[in-house]
Amino acid sequence: MAAQLATLRAQVESALAGRILAPFTYRDRREVETVPAGIAAIDSLTGGLPRGGVTEIFGPPCSGRTSVLISALASRTAHAESCALVDGRDSFDPHSAAMAGVRLKNLLWVRCRKIEHALRATDLLLQSGGFGMVALDLSDLTPRLVRHVPLNTWFRFRRAIENTPTVLLLLEQESNAKTCASLVLRLGADAVRWNIAAAKSRNLVMHSRLLGGVSAHADVVRSRIKMASVVPFARGFSATGQESKERGAVFEMKACWNYPEGVFHGLQKR
Repeated sequence: MAAQLATLRAQVESALAGRILAPFTYRDRREVETVPAGIAAIDSLTGGLPRGGVTEIFGPPCSGRTSVLISALASRTAHAESCALVDGRDSFDPHSAAMAGVRLKNLLWVRCRKIEHALRATDLLLQSGGFGMVALDLSDLTPRLVRHVPLNTWFRFRRAIENTPTVLLLLEQESNAKTCASLVLRLGADAVRWNIAAAKSRNLVMHSRLLGGVSAHADVVRSRIKMASVVPFARGFSATGQESKERGAVFEMKACWNYPEGVFHGLQKR
């Protein structure tokens, strides 16, 4: 049986020679051009965000989605690329984004209040071309609402950017693009750090704590691109969804905290 299969394979390869390269290789996993996400841990984990493909980032509130979004926009606009943000719930703060390094003159901000408007705007932007990155932020919409988006919508978005230099960044609370996404990242929040010493030095009220920072972790749920490099972290998930010990990353949520030290002194931890 093995000899027959080998013979059949040789015949198929011979018949397809010159038309299809390596027909028996995993063609769905290919080398593509990627761009930095602006967060070292995520770039080491994924190899970057794929051009001409959909990158889906999902997670619960306060899991670092906005930090990844702002870091990616800052990275692209710093290279003078035109970017577009379709804001599904009109929640984007341009002042915080500018403080985090986003060049607003290179950013088109589309403010929406209905998911139908957000999807339509994204469709028009992708069809028009010319953007280095288009981000569709649906993370502030209820998961039940986003869940009802037809699957052919994500397929249409993917087809619109194939073989183009555009990065499509999709942010949600749940994963909905499924197999349409070239890269899927799941985010989760880690422990909040409180600066007790700084609070005491400022003679704040009893039980007050200054916010020292917030960290989050990212896991690769699916990837159809060849990984440039993998950095070992505590845990993660492989492209097939099976548990793996090398596919997780921990990063600092800095983009959300670009405020003078002590501005959070009213927050208390008891």
